[in-house]
Amino acid sequence: MDQTEQFLKSLTEAHGVPGYETEVRAVLREFMAPLGDLTQDKLGSLICRRPGSGPRVMLVGHMDEIGLIVTHVDDNGFLKFLQLGGWWDQTLLSQRVLVKTHRGDVVGVVGAKPPHLLSPDERAKMVDKKDMYIDIGATSKADTEAAGVRVGDPVVPDSAFALMAGGRTYLSKAFDNRVGCAVVVDVLRRFAAGGGNPNDLYGVQTVMEEVGLRGATTSARAVDPHVAIILEADIAGDVPGIKKEQSSVRLGGGPALSVFDARMIPNVALRRLVIDTAAAEGIPLQFSNMPGGATDGGAIHMHGIGVPTVAIGVPSRHIHS
Repeated sequence: MDQTEQFLKSLTEAHGVPGYETEVRAVLREFMAPLGDLTQDKLGSLICRRPGSGPRVMLVGHMDEIGLIVTHVDDNGFLKFLQLGGWWDQTLLSQRVLVKTHRGDVVGVVGAKPPHLLSPDERAKMVDKKDMYIDIGATSKADTEAAGVRVGDPVVPDSAFALMAGGRTYLSKAFDNRVGCAVVVDVLRRFAAGGGNPNDLYGVQTVMEEVGLRGATTSARAVDPHVAIILEADIAGDVPGIKKEQSSVRLGGGPALSVFDARMIPNVALRRLVIDTAAAEGIPLQFSNMPGGATDGGAIHMHGIGVPTVAIGVPSRHIHS
């Protein structure tokens, strides 16, 4: 496994659902501490500054991943849950998960009534998450308590990093948005190795993006940027069922520049600068739109009297699954 693969493995396998980012923040802190003046806002976002004489440029990734939270333990030891971030119901069922307890991780699986006991009408319908539960192998509430599980414990997918066919594609949880976090670190590393940066550069790893861009809101107040570049996982359209007019973004086709999402129309002049720079440097550039989602830019571009903002993404398949 090369250095890049090991870097992505350490970031994606770290756990950190919204509001519970302690583990992944510790990993990012270790990578970022040598690269600038590192601080943390009161929600938990990391801010790494490399001073310069130009405008304040904010590079943003979000460290949180989608997950679940335990809301109830029944008499037989089964856990009910709510989602943290946007889970599609049919991707939840049968997921192997880890419940993050005060005593350590407890393995479980998301279950529901078996198909053998469903009526024909029920079988034809997608199972709703309200009818699902997490089974940790307990047979009573006392068993669950003995395992250390409490209401309020976060739950994450149990998903290991793997190298896929051809050696050019990676599989793991949380590429949304640990890949953006990785790019923030890589940019800081390149400026550190190059001996300086002309602008006042801030590499920011935000919390709680998946539940309303909350870390972006507070960290923008801390930085007060002149310009922001959001670094994200973008949606690859090169899978069955997606038409070219819906998304022409593909793996291996280069970074994807957003032209529209549900919370932000990117700054036109900054977008042109990205396009012109990519052309001048011979960088392949793709274009994306996301009418059903948003990035941290939705909060940051509305900060103060406005912040020119663009979002650039790494094409990724199966996000939020």
